[in-house]
Amino acid sequence: MQETSSFNPSVQEGSILIMTAVEAEREAVLRGLNGSTRFDVQLAGVGPASAAALTAGRLAAGGYRAVISAGIGGGFAGVAPVESVVVATSIIAADLGAETAEGFSSVDELGFGSSRLPVDAGTAARWAQLLAAGGLQASAGPVLTVSTVTGTAATAAALAERVPGAAAEAMEGYGVAIAARYAGLPAFELRAISNAVGPRNRAEWRIKEALQSLEAAFKILTEVL
Repeated sequence: MQETSSFNPSVQEGSILIMTAVEAEREAVLRGLNGSTRFDVQLAGVGPASAAALTAGRLAAGGYRAVISAGIGGGFAGVAPVESVVVATSIIAADLGAETAEGFSSVDELGFGSSRLPVDAGTAARWAQLLAAGGLQASAGPVLTVSTVTGTAATAAALAERVPGAAAEAMEGYGVAIAARYAGLPAFELRAISNAVGPRNRAEWRIKEALQSLEAAFKILTEVL
């Protein structure tokens, strides 16, 4: 399996595949891209399994130079506030492992592979800086992929302890990234924050505003991707 490589638009050819879970996210990304033909924005479905399968299907045709998992997500308190944007520094399948008497053990600890996919650190930092310079509140940090969205303070605290510096939570990043990894392509993840990771309180969700942040992020990044 080929390792992911650094993302260098000046030397790579082909278009960039952007995978979103749902149509509202796709539409926000497309508005941000403003008709650019250098991107292919497709639906991944909800969850890592659907995301991996549909991304792999798109990549099988060839012609891509990088893959981005994009959409809205939850932000960890004190790291990524609502309406901000997070660029992943690593993409982690946070619930891929086993429950033991001592607590959760990741597949890494069990010796069955890795739940963590690296992202080129320089690229992630540069994107976060560009987004901030463009007027968005942006940060770079680990983004967790979960099959069950966090709904309690206890689970949020456990995830934050398991992954120091965890910035955001979503449901598709690892699936998109593992498909890209097997295709030998660099993968990235960008999340606009619609809610805090923790107890579910729909009254405090800001989905419309997060989609606006997602659109704005791609307007900024279109110039450098």
